Amino acid sequence: MKSEGEIRIYVACLAAYNNGYLHGQWIDASLGEETIWEGIREVLKTSPIPDAEEWAIHDHEGFEGLDISEYEGIESVCEKAAFIEEHWRLGAELAAHYGGDLEEAKTALNDHYAGQYSSLAEFAEELTEQTTQVPDSLQYYIDYERMGRDLEISDVLVIRLGYDELHVFWFH
Repeated sequence: MKSEGEIRIYVACLAAYNNGYLHGQWIDASLGEETIWEGIREVLKTSPIPDAEEWAIHDHEGFEGLDISEYEGIESVCEKAAFIEEHWRLGAELAAHYGGDLEEAKTALNDHYAGQYSSLAEFAEELTEQTTQVPDSLQYYIDYERMGRDLEISDVLVIRLGYDELHVFWFH
């Protein structure tokens, strides 16, 4: 899946900021730690305040809602950027569900993902057809919408990305 924009951070020189200057630069966070560190060194080297040493992340874009703090470690920024670059909004929503824990989100994606569906009823119907032989005389009496709702209550996590785009994960 391709994103519309870059995954980047805005790094500001704190010495300049504390002296009333806005001095910083946008850095592509998906290019890795060394590229970010080079960008930070460049911001500090070109600061209007001599011998500037401190910096902070004052903005970020493209992380699909995943939180980046002002003093986030560069390794963490790169991990989040790589995760978002691979999974985009689904990854961000899943990570948010797990309180920002990327390892939990990765485990859910790798081990518990049941698939993408247009509705929970569609998921319940597919699950029923895969696990049970429903007699023809009973198939019109099954309420897949209620089955889907019951599954969501205790058995599955649902990430909704659009009107008819649901991603289903098993709780295990």
